[in-house]
Amino acid sequence: MGLYEQYLSLRIQRHTGSPPDHVALVISERDLLEDGAYETLADFFEWAFTYGSRLTVYVSVLDRDAVPALRRDLEELDGPAGREIAVRGPDDQTPADAPIQIGIGLGGKHEFTSAVQTLAESVEAGDLDPAEIDDEHVEQHLIFPSEPDLVIKAGAERLSDFMIWQSVYSELYFTDVNWRDFRKRDFLRAVREYCNRSRRFGR
Repeated sequence: MGLYEQYLSLRIQRHTGSPPDHVALVISERDLLEDGAYETLADFFEWAFTYGSRLTVYVSVLDRDAVPALRRDLEELDGPAGREIAVRGPDDQTPADAPIQIGIGLGGKHEFTSAVQTLAESVEAGDLDPAEIDDEHVEQHLIFPSEPDLVIKAGAERLSDFMIWQSVYSELYFTDVNWRDFRKRDFLRAVREYCNRSRRFGR
């Protein structure tokens, strides 16, 4: 580890604020086509679990035909210390419940719409009273039900169609560093910034 990374790690260790337990990373399909992209992603797994217990990765996709090949590559990744990886795509309905969750081409609007449709089917079947539907009912039918503490967006300062329900109170961190150039120091900067913030959870 370089001196600057050691400095950042020490600052985080000595900070009174807690580091994020659940980190979410947003990258694109083009990022994964760069040389060394999957090696960087494997490194990111290691970095995230230095501080937390859960990681979600969202890969935004413009070309739906690219999803199967990218998914195969992502499913071949190994989680650090044997941690399970759950990969979900646009046609999946099964919730992901693993330390490492990866969504590829599975947008937040689609995920939320699917949850609403499932609830509507339960109402139509007489299994659920519309008046009983609350936040918890919706969350039970999301593919990625857990809420990230910190969302890191690499390469641009704009939001993506990702976890639009779950990230409503997340801290957002945008970096202009492209994924091909992303290093541990960039991750540590994001964690340090998170520690410096005062989370308000909408208040």
